[in-house]
Amino acid sequence: MPKFYITTPIYYVNDKPHIGHAYTTIAADVIARWHRLRGDDVFFLTGTDEHGEKIMKAATAAGKSPQEFVDGLAVVYKDAWKKLNISYDYFVRTSDPNHERLVKLFVDKLYKSGDLYKGIYEGWYCVSDETFFTQLQLRDGKCPECGKEVKLIKEEDYFFKLSKYQQRLLDFYKENPDFLSPKFRADEIKNRVKAGLKDLSITRSAVKWGVEFPPDKSYTIYVWVDALLNYVTALDWPDGKRFGEFWPADVHVMAKEINWFHSVIWPALLFCAGMEPPKKIFAHGWWTVDGKKMSKSVGNVVDPIDMSRKYSTDAFRYFLLREMPFGDDGDFSEKALVTRLNTELASDLGNLFNRVFTLAEKFDGKIEGRVELEMQLDIEGITKSMDNIELFNALAKIFEYVAAANKYVNDTRPWALKDEQLGNALYNLLEACRVLSIVLYPFMPETSEKVAKQLGTKVGTLEECKFRKFSAKVSKGELLFKKVDAG
Repeated sequence: MPKFYITTPIYYVNDKPHIGHAYTTIAADVIARWHRLRGDDVFFLTGTDEHGEKIMKAATAAGKSPQEFVDGLAVVYKDAWKKLNISYDYFVRTSDPNHERLVKLFVDKLYKSGDLYKGIYEGWYCVSDETFFTQLQLRDGKCPECGKEVKLIKEEDYFFKLSKYQQRLLDFYKENPDFLSPKFRADEIKNRVKAGLKDLSITRSAVKWGVEFPPDKSYTIYVWVDALLNYVTALDWPDGKRFGEFWPADVHVMAKEINWFHSVIWPALLFCAGMEPPKKIFAHGWWTVDGKKMSKSVGNVVDPIDMSRKYSTDAFRYFLLREMPFGDDGDFSEKALVTRLNTELASDLGNLFNRVFTLAEKFDGKIEGRVELEMQLDIEGITKSMDNIELFNALAKIFEYVAAANKYVNDTRPWALKDEQLGNALYNLLEACRVLSIVLYPFMPETSEKVAKQLGTKVGTLEECKFRKFSAKVSKGELLFKKVDAG
C-alpha cells in the first residue's frame, strides 16, 4: 500500500483558531481524504506550537502557568478540528515529553556535527512572530509581517551554520523542481537564498518556557527549531516504525508567511542531520475579509466555528476551496458564501439529488439500462488536479459533472417517462449520484455520507467511480442544503 504523509504547520496557541488556521487544515484534510480514497496508507499530522516568549507572556496575563495555559488552548484546537470534520491521524504538541526528548536528541546531533557555534547576536525581534528581522526588513520601524513593535536584542547565542548550506539548497531546488510550490512562489525563495544566507541563532537565554538546549542548559532552543522538528518527532524519529514508513513527508501545507522557515531553514537542518528533506512545500495565500486585512483591532476576524454552525460545516469547507485557487490570495465575504450556498450547493447539487431520489423512491420497476452519463465524468482530470494540489480546479471539474447530470435530467424529463425508459434514466442518474458521493467526499464528507446512505450504500473508493449494476433501495432523505436569506 503506497504511503502518504501530509502535515499542517503546528499552530501557535496564543489564541483560538481563525479562518487562516481553518483554511490550511481543511485543505490538508481534503488532500488526506483524497489519498485514502485512492487506497493510500495516509498519515495526517497537525498539532500545536506551545513554547516561546509570546506564550509565556499570554499565560502570565491570564494568571496561569504556561503549561496550564497551553493545555487549555490545545483542547480548543482539537474541538475546532472535530467540528470542522478534520480527519487527522495524530495531534502533536511541543510540550509533549516525547517531543521535547527527541528535539534535544536532534539538536545534540546538530551540535556534534560541528555546525553549531557560539557568537553574539544583535537584531530586531518580533515577539508576536517569534522572528528576527534586519533593519532593512522593517516597515516604518515595525515588524514587516504583523506590523507590531519590535525590540532590539543583543545577546550571546548558539548559531547554526545556515550559510554553509546555501549552494546545497540551490542545487536541491534545481534537482527537485516540485519542492517549492506553487511554482509562482519559487523565485522569491531562490532569489533570497542566492542573495546570501546568514547563520541562524537557534538558542535563547531570556526565554525559559522552551526546550532545554542540551550542550548548555542555560539556554532554551529557539521556538522555530523546536516547532519544525514536530514533523519527525511525531513519527518517533529516529527509530520509530512510523518514521521508517512515512519519512520524507509528501507535502507540508502552510500559509505563505512561514514559507521561508519550511523551504530554507528546515531542509538545511535536515541536511546537517543527514536526513532527506520533505518532497514538497506548499505555501498558500492569505484571506482578507471584505477587502480588508483581517485584524483583531478592526474586529473582522472570521471565526470558522461560527461560520460552520451558521451555514453547515460542509458549506463552509466548500466555500473556502471553491472561492479561489488554492495558493492564491482571496477575500472572504459572508455574502459570497451565501451566494455559493444558495446556487451551487442548494440549486445545483442539492436539487439534483432531491429530484433523483424523489423519482427513484416512487419507482417500483427495474433500475437498469445502458450507460449514458458516465463518460461526462472527467475522473482523470480530477485526479490530475488533486495530485497537483489544484483543489479549486478539481472542484470545478466535479461541478461540471453536476451540471452534466442536471442537463441530463432536463433533457430526458424522467418525470414524464415510464417503465424501461424511466428505469434507464434513473439508472444513469443514481449511478451519477453515487459517483458524486465519492469524488465530493474529501471536500464535503458529511454530505457524501448522507447521499451514500440515501442510496443504500457506503462512500466508495476511486476505483468504484465506474458505473456498475444498481441494486440498492433508495430512500429520500431531508434536503442536503437549504437556501438561506442573503440578507
